[in-house]
Amino acid sequence: MFVKSHMIPLRKTHAISAHEKAAVALQLMERYDLDAIPVIQDECFKGMITRHSLYEAYYKSDLTRAIFLEKTKALEIAAFKNQWIHEDEVFERTLLMVKDTPIVAVADKHQKLLGIVTRYDVLEQFQSAFGMKKRGVRISFASQESEGRIARLSEITKQFHENIISLTTFDESDQLVRRMVMKVEKTPRFDRFIEKLKQSGFRIISIHEE
Repeated sequence: MFVKSHMIPLRKTHAISAHEKAAVALQLMERYDLDAIPVIQDECFKGMITRHSLYEAYYKSDLTRAIFLEKTKALEIAAFKNQWIHEDEVFERTLLMVKDTPIVAVADKHQKLLGIVTRYDVLEQFQSAFGMKKRGVRISFASQESEGRIARLSEITKQFHENIISLTTFDESDQLVRRMVMKVEKTPRFDRFIEKLKQSGFRIISIHEE
C-alpha cells in the first residue's frame, strides 16, 4: 500500500504560511485540537510546528509570551524541515517517522505539500495489516530458513481451506530461523491444520483466539 492512498489531503486539513505569526499557529492548533501543523512557502513544505517546538522556542527566547507570539514567524519555529515522505512511498515507512512527530507531511517530487499522515492513521493501518480488527486465531510459529517454506505454508493453508486474515514474518538470520505470525478464521478443520503444520516442520510457539 502507498502513502497517497491513506493520507489526509491538504484540502481536508490545515497548514500555515511560513510568514504567518506564531500566534496564528497556536490559534489553529487550539481551535482544531491539532498536535502539529505543516508550514508552507510557495505551496512547498518547509517544516512542522508542534506544540513542543512552539513552547520550546518561546522558553528559549527572551521575549514575553505576547511579544513572542506576535513577532515570531512560523518558519522560525518550524521543526522536522527535512522529514516528509513522497506520495508514492510505501506506507510502512511512516511507522518510523511517527516516532518523532505526530504528523508526517506528504509531498510530491518538488516538495509541494499534498497532505498529511497522522500517527492515528499509521496505527489504524498497522492494526488492519495485523488483522487486529477481525476475530480469528493467531498462530505464532517458527521454521528453519530454507527456500520454499512460505510456498509450503501456502499449500497447507489451501489444502485445509483456511482463510488467512494476516501473515507476518520475522527473519532471525543469525539463527537461520524464520518466525511467523498468522491469523486465520476458526474452522472445524483447525486442529488438523495445526497438526499438518507440525508434521511439515513448522514449530508452533503459541495459539491464541482473539
